[in-house]
Amino acid sequence: ELRIPLQRLHDVLKGKRAVSLDTALRLARYFGTSAEVWLNLQTRYDLERAEDDALPERIAREVRPGVAQAG
Repeated sequence: ELRIPLQRLHDVLKGKRAVSLDTALRLARYFGTSAEVWLNLQTRYDLERAEDDALPERIAREVRPGVAQAG
């Protein structure tokens, strides 16, 4: 038993809510995996959505690369 609200799980599965650290730890315990697995899946999902929204291209236009400063 995950012991989380069913609505939270439903929202995660529908992409309406991100996998939190708490949820990742619970899923890891339940399925015998690591929390990193669930958090990495969330990160990959977030990146794919950002790419679909052309976020990387917009940021590339707005942000100039910095120069490392000695010292």
